[in-house]
Amino acid sequence: MNVENLLTLDTLQLSKSLLGWSLRLDSEDGRYEGIIVETEAYLQGDPACHAYRTKTNRNAAMFGKPGTIYVYQIYGMHYCFNISGNDEGIGEAVLIRALEPTQGIELMKIRRNTASIKNLCSGPAKLVQAFGIRMDMNFWNVQTDALSLIPPQSPIADDKIFTTTRIGITQGADLPYRFYIKGSTFISKK
Repeated sequence: MNVENLLTLDTLQLSKSLLGWSLRLDSEDGRYEGIIVETEAYLQGDPACHAYRTKTNRNAAMFGKPGTIYVYQIYGMHYCFNISGNDEGIGEAVLIRALEPTQGIELMKIRRNTASIKNLCSGPAKLVQAFGIRMDMNFWNVQTDALSLIPPQSPIADDKIFTTTRIGITQGADLPYRFYIKGSTFISKK
């Protein structure tokens, strides 16, 4: 499957299907890459979704065409990275929760101030810091910009994907919208 076909999937299926794909950033200081091992879906009718109530300046990227990058700040200090799903005009996105780093690891270690490869991208704010993803990347698109998706050699089989509830939220916490690769040591939490 190519990126264009991937982005035609509904947001829940996109969240699950992104597992095994690589996220790549080509920047002025090098290439960063990691395999997506954990995601969470946020749907427009979901009370935990930033687009639940209405479109705002903060969440406008979620309403962009599929593949639009949505970067936002949490707790006044950390940033998270999402990829918009569904049709343009519908506020939905997939939070990229964790990656298995594959390229640019030495600079990721410096950015994260850790020697542990397992601690580089094992959470949404960690991977943003490790990759150097910035607020000015908001509204970029994974089909046209330097932050892109690379397909896996073969898709992750359904029996290798664990489906569970999301973490770190209070509303909609009971919805089974979190997906991760079974056995991965790079996910944020079991």
